[in-house]
Amino acid sequence: MKKSFALTLALAAGLGLAACSEQTQQSMANDVDNVAADTNATMREAGDDVEAATDDAMRSAENGADRAGAALDRTGDRIANGADRAVDATGRALDRAADATGNAMVRAGNSIRD
Repeated sequence: MKKSFALTLALAAGLGLAACSEQTQQSMANDVDNVAADTNATMREAGDDVEAATDDAMRSAENGADRAGAALDRTGDRIANGADRAVDATGRALDRAADATGNAMVRAGNSIRD
C-alpha cells in the first residue's frame, strides 16, 4: 500500500516536473527520493519488528514446552516411585500371608499329631 502510494506520488511528481523549471524539478525529484527512502526504511523496520516478535513468540513457546516436559518427567517419576512402593507393599503382604498360612498349617499338623 505504501509502495503504491509512493509510486503514485512519484508519477504525479514526474508529470508536474515536465512543466516546471529545472530547479523545481530537482527539488521535486529529491522530495520523491526522500519519500521512497522513508517508505523503504519503514518497511524494513516493520519487517524487523515482525521478525523480533516472531523470535520472542518462538522462544516463549519453547520455554513453555520445556517446562511442560519437565513437569511430565517429574510426574512420571512420581508414578514410578508410587508403583515401586505398591509392589514392595504387596510383596510384604504376600510374605506375611505366606507366613501366616505356613504357621496355620504347622499348628494344624501339630493338632492332628497330638
